[in-house]
Parts: sequence; structure tokens; C-alpha cells
Amino acid sequence: MLKVAWNEHYTIDLPEGHRFPMIKYDLVPEQLLYEGTISQANIFSPQAIAEENLLQIHESAYWQKLKDGKLSGDEIRKMGFPYSQALVERELVILQGTIDCALFAREYGVAMNVAGGTHHAFSDRGEGFCLLNDIAVAACYLLQNALARQVLVVDLDVHQGNGTAHIFRNESRVFTFSIHGGKNYPLKKEASDLDIDLPDGIGDADYLHLLQSHLPRLIDQIEPDFIFYQSGVDVLATDKLGRLGLSIAGCKNRDRFVLEICKAHSIPVAVVMGGGYSARISDIVEAHANTFRLANEIYF
Repeated sequence: MLKVAWNEHYTIDLPEGHRFPMIKYDLVPEQLLYEGTISQANIFSPQAIAEENLLQIHESAYWQKLKDGKLSGDEIRKMGFPYSQALVERELVILQGTIDCALFAREYGVAMNVAGGTHHAFSDRGEGFCLLNDIAVAACYLLQNALARQVLVVDLDVHQGNGTAHIFRNESRVFTFSIHGGKNYPLKKEASDLDIDLPDGIGDADYLHLLQSHLPRLIDQIEPDFIFYQSGVDVLATDKLGRLGLSIAGCKNRDRFVLEICKAHSIPVAVVMGGGYSARISDIVEAHANTFRLANEIYF
């Protein structure tokens, strides 16, 4: 059964100018339910993560400031969102959702978090609309509990997963692989284990060729027994922030390739949604929904 993490806290009320990307966290599951790709039986509602698990990655001083609302003005500006307790609560359930998805993926082969992919969060600070790093926390949880030996992070969001790369820079059991816009945010990139910088405007064929050239080789080389897949749809040509040139069909082919190679190698994969900022919300929903449709088709 395809297990899908969704919690009512995923969508919160934000001031004007921050609301648009947030609505997708309700619209995507609504679309999947409407069309019959999933039913209510597929959806589970994660609870807030235990502090002891997030503190395996995040520094206690940072967590205390975040929890108590004592971030500086500069820290809040870098975070990108106006601070609120609701925002912190949202991050806590997203983190647990990705841990739960990792556990379900070990059972069913794949599991999906409607949110997640907060890859700009560092151990000691938030950046780029990310407060806490769900992929890093979930990967650490698997390693700490001997549920994985070697983790591969496949980050195909248009923005480099700088927080994840920095967190795991000295951790040989986590290999970070990022394909991203070379001239896009963050301007100062961290060093992933493998970074592929893309030129502005790259289209479907060239993008897929790069992915198909590198991912199979990496799997053979590092032999992961778990994969986290950051499936951001801000690679679309219609995205307001992405600057790449992929079509919705090309984005779907990207997801198909990743999921099929995970299935072929019997590697469990937890999928998190990442970014998506197209002018038309229907483009965002369709591209994200394709990821869930493909998981259902390929695995079930």
C-alpha cells in the first residue's frame, strides 16, 4: 500500500506574499483523492517529532531559540518566513512525517510525504523557507537505529540542498547528490558529494541525459540500502523561481526514472516534495501529483 504523510498543520495561515506556495499541501492530496489515485486508507497523519530525534542533527542552542521565538531579526530574514509558533509546529510534524515515510518505505518499497524536503536548513540555522532539515533528521534516525547502512540523497529540486550537504559533509554513510540550477539560490553553494550545476533554460532531453548518466553509476558505486528523493517541481519552465526549461512531461519522466531504478534495485525510497512556484497552481499540483501517480503505478 502506498503510504502518504499529510497533516492539517502542513498548511498554515501566512501573511500576504507567502501564502501561494503553501496551498499546494492541501490541493495535492485533494486531487489525488478526487481522481482515485489514493484513498483515505493511504493517508496517515504524522505527529510532532520527539526532541531527542531532531537534536541528533540540530544544535540545542538553535532549537531552543526556535522553540522560544528568540531568533534575531537577521535569522528570521534568512529563514524567509515570518516567525510563528504554527510554523515551528509545522516543521515538527514534517520531520516526523519523513521519518515515518522512511519506515513505511522499508516495508512497502516507497512512501511519500506531501511536504518535506527542507534541505536549506543547517544544523544551527534556517534558510530558504526551511527551519529544520527533515531529510537529514530522517537519515540520521535510520543510521542510529541500524535501519540503514548507506544512504543516498537524490536531490532534484532546482535549488541545491546546501543544508543537507553541509550537515553530512563528514558523514561517509550519507552520500549527497544534487542536480540544480548553477546560477540559482543559494548563490554560495556547499559541497555535496556530487553536484551537477545546470545552465539556465536546460530542457527535458539534456536534463534527463545527465540524470541517466549519473544515478545508475552512483548506485553501483556506493551501493545504498536507502534513498531519500527530493522531487521538487521548481524545475518546470513555468516556475517563477526555477529558471530551467522542463515540461510537465519531462518532470514526470525524471520521477519515473528515479522510482524505477529504486524499484529495480530493491532500494527503499522516501519521497519528499520540495519546491514548486509556477504562476498557475494547476501546474504545480499536476507535476506533484504525477510523482504520486507514478509511485502507485510502479510499486502497486
